[in-house]
Amino acid sequence: MLKLAGAALGGAILGPAQALAAGEARITRTIPKSGESVPAVGIGSSQTFDVTSEADRQSVKGVMRVFVDLGGRLVDTSPMYGNAEAVIGEVADQLGLAGRLFLATKVWTSGREEGIAQATESMRRMRTQKLDLIQVHNLLDVDTHLKWLAEWKQAGRVRYIGVTHYQHSSHPALERYVASKQVDFVQLNYSIAEREAENSLLPAAISSRTAVLVNRPFAASGLFQRVRGRPLPAWASEFDATSWAQFFLKYVLAHPAVTCVIPATRDPKHAADNMGAGLGKLPDEATRRRMVELVKSL
Repeated sequence: MLKLAGAALGGAILGPAQALAAGEARITRTIPKSGESVPAVGIGSSQTFDVTSEADRQSVKGVMRVFVDLGGRLVDTSPMYGNAEAVIGEVADQLGLAGRLFLATKVWTSGREEGIAQATESMRRMRTQKLDLIQVHNLLDVDTHLKWLAEWKQAGRVRYIGVTHYQHSSHPALERYVASKQVDFVQLNYSIAEREAENSLLPAAISSRTAVLVNRPFAASGLFQRVRGRPLPAWASEFDATSWAQFFLKYVLAHPAVTCVIPATRDPKHAADNMGAGLGKLPDEATRRRMVELVKSL
């Protein structure tokens, strides 16, 4: 289920801050197994939030301030991402965001006790007593972890559990866990350049009522390399895209299986641009096909 609002006022296309100030509603999606609503554009933290210098920490703080000011909630991270969890916890504390974020992290180790210890450390680093979502990162020792995660969910230590991968070769394995209905979320790679998930995995998520987080929406920045120096087509205004980033993100968000897309950045301006994809219209199926053909031609 999604909620939409147009992005025009008096015939002018509004930027994210202007649109929200004018009362625009942000696109939200419903988590199928609970009915909880979340903004459809979240933020990832791979590489971008793994920082140590004060200057980079301030950049992350600026990104998080923009993200939340523009209606963002879901923040995805992992112990695999170096200092990212700790930086998120520190910045959230500094900005007074306790209780306002949807905190998603992962378990990335082998063994039950090791997994429990890692998740406990993640909570300490993120300065929270309860996580919204824990995912088994790249399906590492997945059956072991899903057992204790189910116990944690029953005990109220985590609200949702899931599985993740970033390669389309792992889609069949992800689909098996989606079909088993053991998980609330599946995280997968999906973009206008990496559309394999459309074949079977995304339909399976719809059938099993599994929420979908999308990583690699820009194909690891490869899409920007393909459009560098090229103007955005005029017809992108038909679905309220004002940048290539919004063009690519709106393609992903237009699929009915997608709950939230999680682009990563350390640039507050890019964060604001990405959040703009969560406003206005989304392309219909005919337009999505046109978008694919355009990208193929580049």
